[in-house]
Formats: sequence, structure tokens, C-alpha cells
Amino acid sequence: MGGSDGRQDDGPLAIRARGITKCFGDVVALDGIDLDVTRGQIHGLAGPNGAGKTTLLGLLLGLSVADGGSLEILGAPVGRALAAPDGVAGFVDGPGLYPSLTARRNLGALAGLRGRGRSAAAGADIDDALDQVGLTEVADDKVRGFSLGMRQRLGLAAALLTRPRLLVLDEPSNGLDPAGTRHVRGVLERLAASGTAVVLSSHRMDDLEALCEEVTIVATGRVVFSGPLAKLAAENRELDYRLLTSDACAARELAGGTDGISVVSSGATRYGADSLVVRAPVAALDSLVSRLVGAGVALRELAPVVSPLEAAFLALTEHKEDAR
Repeated sequence: MGGSDGRQDDGPLAIRARGITKCFGDVVALDGIDLDVTRGQIHGLAGPNGAGKTTLLGLLLGLSVADGGSLEILGAPVGRALAAPDGVAGFVDGPGLYPSLTARRNLGALAGLRGRGRSAAAGADIDDALDQVGLTEVADDKVRGFSLGMRQRLGLAAALLTRPRLLVLDEPSNGLDPAGTRHVRGVLERLAASGTAVVLSSHRMDDLEALCEEVTIVATGRVVFSGPLAKLAAENRELDYRLLTSDACAARELAGGTDGISVVSSGATRYGADSLVVRAPVAALDSLVSRLVGAGVALRELAPVVSPLEAAFLALTEHKEDAR
């Protein structure tokens, strides 16, 4: 399915790709990719290793050029030159940093390369970027001592210096602790609210579900889904759900007697002695919940064992891999 199939653009496009192809020798990395990303949107990119995600991100950042198809970024067609399009920033395979320099001097060096030099404005921008990603307290520490998560946040700070209208990030949550994750998510949400488009590639489904309005899933160089997360969840017919109730025996009996429900496990499972795991479409699950309430069984917890995005990701990519 292409990026524009079955849906309307919500606003001006930051990215419009049609039929993008890219080969490395005999290896087809991208095979007719379509992609639409609206300005002010956080768009997720997911896929198994080797699916073509990094190649696609490299095209968006001007690190390579497509062999075929058309690509427009921020309303301008992308030519054949290896150069980052105006208004675009980000990183692929981790940010490029100078280990022997401090965080502040790393950003200062980047500002100098962009012609800002040592101006007061550049200094203020650097302080603001470090503050946004939560690195103010280590601004004068050398980067060689930074953890992976701190380097990722510094890479994001470097991208913020350009005030991008399109931000392209490859696995920005690598190595982040909960505080770092909160900082990064907050930065991306504020950028999107101000009109910046963000393309976020990640293996972490929780990041994509928390941040993204739409997601594109690629497998073997092709788009297998592109659209709103809600549509992806609706197309995924059955999921396993974990239920914790006040009466596990009664819940199991009611589940077994509800059309469309199959009991996967119950009793002493890894989720607790009173838990029940069932497989069901949403409509059947709603019916079970009504029956539980009618029978006086308290429902203390109801959650998918695997998120709708992860379940759909596995189903779509495994099917594509099997078809090769």
C-alpha cells in the first residue's frame, strides 16, 4: 500500500515521495516507496533489520540520492546532488560528535560550521538546545564520558540548532533512561506543535505509539502499511488481552461461553494467580466485559499482551519475509 492510499492530506506536505527506488549493486534496498508526511506531524517509520529504513532516511537527509522515482521535501524537488535539503536536520546511525570536546563546544563547533561563530545569539541557541534535551548540567563535560543515551540527546540538540522544518531521527531513544525519554518526547511534541515535521525511525513500539499520528511500515524495501495508527489497530482483527479480575474462575467460565473469545491461559500465569489471557477481536472483548460486569465480577486490569502496533508489525513483516 502506498503512502497516499485511501486517505486525504491534512495539510502541506513536508515529504512527498513517489516510486522511490535505490539499489546497491544487485541488492534492492528500496523498491517503489511512496511516502507522505504532513508538516507538523510526527511520522513513525518501522521495519525489521534490512528493510530499507536507514536507506530511506539517508535519502531524506541528502546523504545519498535515489536511483528512480520522485522526492519533494518542504515543497522543493530533490536533485541529484549530495547535500542536505534546506530546512532539514537529523542523524542516521547515531550523531557525529567530537569525543574530546565538551557538549557545549561540540555545539559551538557545529554553529561555527554554519556561520554562527561565537556570536551571543549562537551562545544563547546552544544554551537553549542543551536545556531542551536536559543536558545543561553536563554542558561542560567531555563527550567521551557520555553514555549512549546522552550522546543521542546531544545529537538532537545539534539538530535543534538549525531550527529545522523537517527533523529526521534514527533510533533517537537508544540508551535513554526514563528521564531522557521524557525529555526527548517533550522536545519532539513541541516541535510538531510549532509546525515542524518529524520522521522517527525506531524499533521501540512504545515510542511510536506514544508520539506518532501516523506510521509507515516497510519490509524488504517496500511499504506494507502507511496511515494512521488507529487504522492499523482496526485492521488487526485479533489480539491477546490480559484480564485481572476479582474472580478468575468465574471470568474463565464467562470467557469460555462468549462467542469469539478463546482462552489462551488462566490461573497461575506469569501475570499473576488471578489473571486470564484471552484472544479476541474488539467486539467480542466488549461483550465479555459487559458479561463480567453483569455477573458482579470486578475487572481490575485489561491490557493487550502485545500492543496493536507490535502485533500488526509482526504480522505484516513476517508475511512479507515469508513471501520472498
